[in-house]
Amino acid sequence: MRKSEKRKELLARYKEREVIGGVYAIKNMVRSKLLLQATIDLNGSKNRFEFAQSTGSCIESKLQKDWSRQNGEHFVFEVLETLKKGETQTAKEFEEDVNTLLEMWQEKYNEEELY
Repeated sequence: MRKSEKRKELLARYKEREVIGGVYAIKNMVRSKLLLQATIDLNGSKNRFEFAQSTGSCIESKLQKDWSRQNGEHFVFEVLETLKKGETQTAKEFEEDVNTLLEMWQEKYNEEELY
């Protein structure tokens, strides 16, 4: 297979992949606080969290103070709800849906529980 054909095939597979977004929480298990986030790529967000935890670097400025004290050891990544991108849905529409989902989750918590 030629290089250009291989590239076209890889691009087609990328565009056809299932896109899963949603809402997740980064929980501080010591302080019982959490940071709610929305993403159009749950796997990517989880990978960034795990990398940050393994290197001791913080990915969110709101968590920095507690993360530094605890070296990231007492934080966990938890998927709260997933949302699959529709076949005819644009990226912008999908992002808006995920952000609406986040707003719904934020209403479930008191301000004191959140970062």
